[in-house]
Amino acid sequence: MYLKDFEIRWSDIDANRHLANSAYINFMSHTRMSYLMENGFGQKEMAKLNLGPVVFYEHMYYFKEVFAGKPVQVSLQLKGLAEGGKFFEFVHNFYDAEGNNFARCEMMGAWMDLKSRKLTTLPEALYNNLSQLDRTEDFRTITKEDTRTAGKKPQALSQ
Repeated sequence: MYLKDFEIRWSDIDANRHLANSAYINFMSHTRMSYLMENGFGQKEMAKLNLGPVVFYEHMYYFKEVFAGKPVQVSLQLKGLAEGGKFFEFVHNFYDAEGNNFARCEMMGAWMDLKSRKLTTLPEALYNNLSQLDRTEDFRTITKEDTRTAGKKPQALSQ
């Protein structure tokens, strides 16, 4: 399983003196990008391909508070992947210094062609690299319909 270690900094703490929601998001992003950069998705490669990641949603589940003073680990697992890699779903688990799981996040995203500004599949080499990530027990092949299951749509501003 891919794990990234973090030290909780003063700036990661909120008004309740525990890990702030924004810090969870930052730790997850850092973990994802570290894995991707180590597996062929570096800035130079992505720029050559005009490729960028898009986040559709991040659903956080908090189980227990965590405070500054001890390190934490954030995992990354593949929960779903579309054929060709256009869509992906990751799971992050947060562990305290004793190995207790104190939070989880499920996130879904896709890859965008930065010239056409449309979603696109991955080149075969990158798809193969991404598909090697440790998978969750409930891993699935994602379809376009899976990206619409929440039923959320833009809403006009009421006046």
